[in-house]
Amino acid sequence: MIRTITIIFSTLLFSLTATAHHSFPAQYDINQPIELSGTVTEVQWTNPHIFIMVDVVDEEANETVNWILELGGPNTLLRLGWKRDSLKPDDRLQVEGSLARNGSPLVNTTRIIMEATGKRMLAGSSRDSQ
Repeated sequence: MIRTITIIFSTLLFSLTATAHHSFPAQYDINQPIELSGTVTEVQWTNPHIFIMVDVVDEEANETVNWILELGGPNTLLRLGWKRDSLKPDDRLQVEGSLARNGSPLVNTTRIIMEATGKRMLAGSSRDSQ
């Protein structure tokens, strides 16, 4: 009896977790690649994804837009050679990725280049698993 309850509970828990996590095509458009250059304002090293906020100057609109870069999870980035302090506020970046379907300043990031050093870093994008 306890085993049956455990199996049912585990199945329900897994299904709730699986539906809570979005898929790449649901949120991002692979046909809308984007490249940005900007300055890091914040890094959120959290599960299930790491988020980096970057100020990007939009010269046409004469304004600065704070973009959100979505990267893979902490374990993925650690395996790719990242450390918690790989990026810090005021670091200048060049970013490649895919734009959010809703047109918001949100990017599923595939590659980051540190402007100061030219170092290229993969971002553990969920696009790569598509």
